Amino acid sequence: MLLARTRLLVATLWAGSLWAVGYLAAPTLFATLSDRVLAGTLAGQLFSNQAWLSIGCALVMLVLLGATQTSTGGIFAGPAANMAAKSRRTLLIIVAVMLVCTLVSHFGLQPMMASLRAAAGPGGVMEGAAKNEFGILHGISSTIYLIQSLLAAWLVVKQ
Repeated sequence: MLLARTRLLVATLWAGSLWAVGYLAAPTLFATLSDRVLAGTLAGQLFSNQAWLSIGCALVMLVLLGATQTSTGGIFAGPAANMAAKSRRTLLIIVAVMLVCTLVSHFGLQPMMASLRAAAGPGGVMEGAAKNEFGILHGISSTIYLIQSLLAAWLVVKQ
């Protein structure tokens, strides 16, 4: 029971932080700051912090799911045990996919976007030659973030 409640707490922290950063804080920065370069820099830092929190939550969830004992007695285990094993597998897959989303975004896409921002200079990437490339990377990153956010909702519900 304690493991299940701890899993729910970690899943809720993870999902809530994803939603707060991606759908509240970052849009608010761009809506309120007149300097879009500053807003982008601050949003980038928020997303970096969020990525590290996501990695931590994923690792904790994997440990908690690993500590959860489920019977895998096959056809003799009964429907409840088989359902618990299937639910645990589903949770493991959700956590693994969310972790992969974080790793791809943080260690794959974000460094490429950061190098484009650095090369753009003080005018910002949206006024430079790399605008299209940055837009494509941003679109891919946003799609991955949306997938991760939807999986986070499923993770909380499946607890």
